[in-house]
Amino acid sequence: MTEPIRIAIHGAAGRMGRSLIELTRQDARLKLAAALVAPGSTLEGTPLVSPAVPGALTYSTRLGAAGARVLVDFSSAGGFDRALALCVERGMALISGTTGLSAAQWAALDAASAHIAVLHAANFSLGISLLTRLLRAAAAALPDWDIEILEAHHARKEDAPSGTALALGEAAAAARGRRLEEVMQTARHGQTGPRAPGAIGFAVLRGGDVVGEHGVWLLGAGERIELTHRAGSRIIFARGALEAACWLAGRPPGHYTLEQVLDIPRDRSPT
Repeated sequence: MTEPIRIAIHGAAGRMGRSLIELTRQDARLKLAAALVAPGSTLEGTPLVSPAVPGALTYSTRLGAAGARVLVDFSSAGGFDRALALCVERGMALISGTTGLSAAQWAALDAASAHIAVLHAANFSLGISLLTRLLRAAAAALPDWDIEILEAHHARKEDAPSGTALALGEAAAAARGRRLEEVMQTARHGQTGPRAPGAIGFAVLRGGDVVGEHGVWLLGAGERIELTHRAGSRIIFARGALEAACWLAGRPPGHYTLEQVLDIPRDRSPT
């Protein structure tokens, strides 16, 4: 019988971290080696299960001798550097869904991929991957139509637009042979004048406990297409991240994508 893949969860105290812990316990392919929380966390030393049982795994600020093959990171932009450094130091593969990364952090991730296997995705749901594929095809087929991206999340989310919304914008822009930075419009207020041709607009909603909703409108003369994905539970993101962890374990160094995990072919962007 194949030995379970030992994984560490970084950002274990958060909502996604707790979902990952729950699903890992239910997956015979995986074994939780460490549940990492931020230095100074009041959870340090607290057992993951209650009531506590002898030898039960506890929340920790250190990886120790856990022997994990893959680290799954859903922390914060501030915690991402620690996760990446741990992976490079230990030779672990990295799965990360942390958003709001800086240009320097993206560069560090690319540099690390020469030494370890890395996979970063703004959203680990299968539905978002398919939505992205559909958007690429629509944006390329309708190059003169306006594109607006709408997203909604819970009141505690700190970055805006969401990483998923930005990834959708990047896919649409690339399908038209452009860079998102050249065409994105993130705010409208006052006398903005007419809409700039080729712009990709973003609208952001925050409130309540919305898990995540993303919609793309493609607007032409007298008609429009709406592509929408609604997440009803964070479990779908945790499930996708653990599938990616199983797929990534043991792979050679490189920068991988969720679409490779799901075997979804990328549509070609126009040249």
